[in-house]
Amino acid sequence: MKFKTLALAGLIAIAAAGTAGWLSLDKETRGFLAHFPTDRDVLFWKQSQRDAAFRALDRLPFLAKHRVIEAGGTPSPLPPGPPLALPIDVDAFMQSQRSAALVIVHDGQVRLERYGLDFDANGRWTSFSVAKSITSTLVGAAVKDGHIRSMDDRVSDYIEEMKGSAYDDVSVRQLLTMTSGIDWNEDYGDPNSDVARFNNHQPEPGVDALVSYLRKLPRAEPAGTRWLYSTGETNLVGVLVMRATGRHLADYLSEKVWIPAGMEQKATWILSKTGQEISGCCIQAATRDYARFGQFILHGAQVNGQSIVPEGWLHEATTTRTGIGEPGSGYGYQWWTYDDGSFAARGIFGQGIFIDPQRKLVIASNANWAGGASHPETRAARDAFYRVVQQALDDEAARKTGG
Repeated sequence: MKFKTLALAGLIAIAAAGTAGWLSLDKETRGFLAHFPTDRDVLFWKQSQRDAAFRALDRLPFLAKHRVIEAGGTPSPLPPGPPLALPIDVDAFMQSQRSAALVIVHDGQVRLERYGLDFDANGRWTSFSVAKSITSTLVGAAVKDGHIRSMDDRVSDYIEEMKGSAYDDVSVRQLLTMTSGIDWNEDYGDPNSDVARFNNHQPEPGVDALVSYLRKLPRAEPAGTRWLYSTGETNLVGVLVMRATGRHLADYLSEKVWIPAGMEQKATWILSKTGQEISGCCIQAATRDYARFGQFILHGAQVNGQSIVPEGWLHEATTTRTGIGEPGSGYGYQWWTYDDGSFAARGIFGQGIFIDPQRKLVIASNANWAGGASHPETRAARDAFYRVVQQALDDEAARKTGG
């Protein structure tokens, strides 16, 4: 029996193992899987199935293979601060978002930490596209380490099989900003979309499945002239980093971020059917460690006073490089950007890391939105919550200074 899901455009091909693998699972997980759909992707799972799966993708060994992102032995502190006074009912907000976790860190202190959906600080929740921003950071590290010579190098300079394709005209920078100009359809309701067709693509012998599919896509616009959201291309970013560094992404992330930034728990990264980390999706980590990643970025991605990315690179990554057709918002290097200087990593069903350098603020959240993968109203409510927190911190600062 086989199970299949599309984790955003991560396209996890999930194959069942034998009886031994089934019996090794706990009773609760076996009960969940006994009623699991065999022919639907994550966007069509029942809410209860998503509730169970989002905290357990890396504990279903016959559903999806993963690679461990090792943590070090000394977690960076997240000391408690004074409770943050907010003018809204936080419990009601979390219920409306179907929040699994909400962690607010201000000036290095945890000002609010709450959990829902029977989740807690010891669990790991899947990231979905929050992983894009983490992958972006690994690109910066690879540039700093000399593995990627220039952001203006061509994709085909690092992925030999892309020579002769439309990606011959696409730079690393354009890949990161999703301005390749390559045709791509990310409509999950369309069985003929690239997302759906890629999942069943049979690659040529010896060629990575993603590379095999993407190198056949036609050019729609000149490179650098149009923004188009494409998780397939973030997955290609991951292939590029792996080719440039000669490392698995999980190992490189562990070395560059997870250990030096003091993550409390190991994390995991789901693998594609060709055994590579799905770089546009599917890191499983504790919510407090997502907050620590936000802190790491907030403080310049520094380890022992030295940034793991080149000077100026992080500013470019987290400020608008291209418009996306939404007032007040833009896109950087796999980060969503806002005109007030804040920026965010976002994943379907309510995953997020919001960072506001001006206020020294990080908000990490995990959820399972009832309204759907990218439900506009629920997303708008979360964005409004970010603004409520910002205003509360401004009011608090004004009271302290007598302003």
